[in-house]
Amino acid sequence: MPKDTLPPLDEPNAGRLTIQYGPTEGTDIVENPPRFTWLPVIDEGATYVLRISTDPKFSAAKTQTFTGLPYNFFTPDAPLDPDTYHWSYATCEADTGAPTCEWSTTRSFTLAPDLAQTPLPARATRLAGVATDHPRLWLTSDKLEDFKAAIAKDADHATWSSFYEHSVLMWMDREITREPAGYPNHQRTAPVWRQTYIDLQEVWYAIRNLAIGGKVTGNAAMTARAKDWLLEAASWDPMGVTSRAYTDEWAYRVCNALAWGYDWLYDDLSQDERTTVRAALLERTRDLAEHAIDNAKIHLFPYDSHAVRSVSSCIIPACIALLHDDETGQAEEWLNYSIEFLYTVYSPWGDAQGGWAEGPHYWMTGISYLLDAANWLKVYTGLNVYDRPFFQNTGDFPLFTKAPNTRRATFGDDATQGDLSCIKIGMNLRQFGGVTGNGAYQWYCDESQRLNPGTEGDFYNWGWWDTRFDEMAFRTGWPMVEATDPPGGMRHFEGVGWVAVQHQMANPDEHIQFVFKSSPYGSISHSHGDQNAFCLAAYGEDLAIQSGYYVAFNSSMHRQWRRQTRSKNAILINGKGQYAEKDKARALAANGRILAAEEHDDHIYIRGDATAAYQSLSPEVTLAEREIYFVRNSYFVIVDKVDASEPVTMEWLLHANNSYELGKTSFRNIGQRAGFYGQVVWSEAGKPVISQKADFTDVDPADYGDLPVSTCLTAAYPAATRHRVATLLVPYRLDAPKRIFNFMDDQGYDADLYFTDPDENTFKVVMKKLANT
Repeated sequence: MPKDTLPPLDEPNAGRLTIQYGPTEGTDIVENPPRFTWLPVIDEGATYVLRISTDPKFSAAKTQTFTGLPYNFFTPDAPLDPDTYHWSYATCEADTGAPTCEWSTTRSFTLAPDLAQTPLPARATRLAGVATDHPRLWLTSDKLEDFKAAIAKDADHATWSSFYEHSVLMWMDREITREPAGYPNHQRTAPVWRQTYIDLQEVWYAIRNLAIGGKVTGNAAMTARAKDWLLEAASWDPMGVTSRAYTDEWAYRVCNALAWGYDWLYDDLSQDERTTVRAALLERTRDLAEHAIDNAKIHLFPYDSHAVRSVSSCIIPACIALLHDDETGQAEEWLNYSIEFLYTVYSPWGDAQGGWAEGPHYWMTGISYLLDAANWLKVYTGLNVYDRPFFQNTGDFPLFTKAPNTRRATFGDDATQGDLSCIKIGMNLRQFGGVTGNGAYQWYCDESQRLNPGTEGDFYNWGWWDTRFDEMAFRTGWPMVEATDPPGGMRHFEGVGWVAVQHQMANPDEHIQFVFKSSPYGSISHSHGDQNAFCLAAYGEDLAIQSGYYVAFNSSMHRQWRRQTRSKNAILINGKGQYAEKDKARALAANGRILAAEEHDDHIYIRGDATAAYQSLSPEVTLAEREIYFVRNSYFVIVDKVDASEPVTMEWLLHANNSYELGKTSFRNIGQRAGFYGQVVWSEAGKPVISQKADFTDVDPADYGDLPVSTCLTAAYPAATRHRVATLLVPYRLDAPKRIFNFMDDQGYDADLYFTDPDENTFKVVMKKLANT
């Protein structure tokens, strides 16, 4: 088609929920080559051509062109020289690469020197040298022989004997699980959901562990038993009750069970058996891949937690197992898509600093499968996704936001029901210790395992991971680094809007954890309506907690309480919080911003803006800010600022495990090892009415059963168009009571609030009065 007749390119504006155009001028580029993303055209079968040049007119001598790109995201196969670049894209003919439309808007970026170099080999060469025999997952055939030789010399090499005794032999005599019946009348209930996903997780364990056990030891009976389990699972209807559409968590487990069985038992299956298992695995992989790529469109709408996770948890291992054995070529296509997604788009929940918007528990879940996929890719293809800055830094996120001795003092959905952190968080951090050499990550793992002995079988561990296999896999792939004490101070994860403070994490008698959130992700996915909220743990005990329990997604506890602002240490305005329902666009719009996160000589200062989050339900609000002063690693001054176009009430909420002792303007909460007290120091709109209540409003009691009910303190302020409230919060050990004295000097235009400790260290907070502003 002649150039002057090319049609214009469909180039719409990017929205909140979509992938963005990038890189652009001002983009913080942290790796070389940069990652290129754009909005796809309507034709899902379109291919693209991308040009990159140091010349804004794209002269041939200074321009690189990449053709036949199947998706709207791309990582070049070689680093670029530091310089200023310009880029544009167009649709193109798949065979010639000739543009079929006008070029896009030209966008520019500057590439600094000394960036992490993380190119992605092109599709033509990426998989050219991979093995065609089996197994491929965890160990290739040559590495398997090395492993067997090591076992022959030392039965406990890489903890093999523990894995074999406790995770292999148990399945020899266990009755084989038959195809689940599904939900009663196909109406989803949490108990059936949870029990079935554990049952299907055990199918995966049985097939994988028996297959490995038989292969390593040469035990023919064990291999035969593994085949029995595998052929049973392969006989199930791929589009029945274990399909993705029925319950995706169930489908993920069956797909993995088939992938491991097909890979590790390949040489022990007859031709007919291979055909049967391969057909079932291919159909299930298609079910997941087509949903992620064609339906959820995670390369356009990347905020689908489960669809994104399916790339690592299922699609990559299944496609590795199927590669070269799938005559349709779909497995290779899905594998390439998944690799490119991990190298370019991942992670939609964070940025190069390593933050994870859904919180540390779902960091654990998503990263656990990512680590598996990254390890299997590294072993089988030589690709090392760990070189990317996100993976170099993301271990800091759980390290700073959920110390191993805390339970309910952080944000996001968490399936532990108030128990200590899952041991898998620590195991993930140990993996990143092996990747980065960071000894603090190993410390976290050691501490987590010390505090959680015997929890491997609890549903939030066993229902997701056999930690004995994970232990063995880690030791065969990565070094164990020496543990070092974790760092302290403040960490600001700018991309996700979290600020975390850790003081003396390695010393429970002095440890303080404070986490504050005001996130651009709002309440989307496993995030909640908690912008400008905080959590506090100190001296070995959770104090200001996230209230409620994550018993099941979409349970009444989850919808009516856990996701809502009223369960947070936040404020309500006219009795309302922030939007936290199912509309993803509204959830993402109900967001916040960290305006400041600063470390000073005698205090840490944090300032968050949740105006947009409160406007989502209360459009009369014109300002909703919160300031935090953490003074001398000892106490907190919390300043809340609310403006509105008409008078609004303000309720200041604080949740704790225990009931409070209440005064007129003060409160105290006493735990087992530690306590805290608070004092309303100043309020411009009038004195509060302080009350407390121990219940989960609007929640079905069956959702939480005999789990403890927390207590919510409310300091209610009268209606005003302007609120300025300063609250003192002082945590202390029960064996070392603490008092912080305060007074006010308001002789001038400002109200100067002074705080002093028994050593006469004084700290001042200035409150601007209305007359001055």
